[in-house]
Amino acid sequence: MDYAENILGTIGNTPLVKMNKLVEELPCLVLAKYETFNPGNSVKDRMALQMIEDAEADGRLKPGGTIIEGTSGNTGMGLALAAIVKGYKCIFVISDKQSKEKMDVLKAMGAEVVVCPTDVEPDDPRSYYSVSKRLGEETPNSWYVNQYDNPSNTKAHYQSTGPEIWKQTDGKITHFVVGVGTGGTISGVGKYLKEQNPDIKVWGVDTYGSVFKKYHESGVFDENEIYPYVTEGIGEDILPENVDFSIIDGFTKVTDKDAAVYTQLLAKEEGMFLGNSAGAAIKGVLQLKEHFKPDDVVVVLYHDHGSRYVGKMFNDDWMREKGYIE
Repeated sequence: MDYAENILGTIGNTPLVKMNKLVEELPCLVLAKYETFNPGNSVKDRMALQMIEDAEADGRLKPGGTIIEGTSGNTGMGLALAAIVKGYKCIFVISDKQSKEKMDVLKAMGAEVVVCPTDVEPDDPRSYYSVSKRLGEETPNSWYVNQYDNPSNTKAHYQSTGPEIWKQTDGKITHFVVGVGTGGTISGVGKYLKEQNPDIKVWGVDTYGSVFKKYHESGVFDENEIYPYVTEGIGEDILPENVDFSIIDGFTKVTDKDAAVYTQLLAKEEGMFLGNSAGAAIKGVLQLKEHFKPDDVVVVLYHDHGSRYVGKMFNDDWMREKGYIE
């Protein structure tokens, strides 16, 4: 008989799927690493489990403890799944720009959800970074995950996602393109792939209102670059320790409108019901067209599932209100 011992045994080994209609203008093969096949419907299941297992191993997370984290939703989902199986409580701090679906899903998984304002500085006591850190200090027998600076985040992708992509492409991958938030995926996958073949190019997809692209190109952390944006799950107003800029060959920025429109197009043209960052990722691939040759194999990673965005990118009233569609 073939079965997993529990739901955590189904994390990883997600499929590669060929992109067709949306990439007709590109000369190369484009393959999507389709992470919604994870049980929590996102790539974050991988690093959530890794971070918990590493914290258990070195005693930071003790039996019956409370897991505390600031999340845009998906890491929370992965942590919640593992917490249920392993017997922990969860408190998740989320910013008010995240979709209601994400908050409802976290509550459905038994987590306590604390909502913070988006439009404040990272060091403001009301920000979701500050609130999650404070709760970690105040809550007895708790562990503050800190996915941004936790090395287990990158480790998960170095040990699982990277090797899977290498094996699935038979080592023929030439470019890896992915949205960058905490930096764990691009740094872990990128490090593994470049160790196999240093010629592989690693491209990050950034958003307007985020600091990554300019910092990578100039070494300058420009606070004038920072302003509120709609795209969820990518871009930052801080420099997470998990973003290894030395592994990244370049960034391309995608607008909120393009990310939203391409999220809809993925569903309508490819039958791929995916999250907001997937729209940004495929638009990023199209913007990098001049870098691709006919024999290239481009792998783009899609982080999460469209069900998290039904009230937003998949709601035409919301899209019209934002001015993204006529």
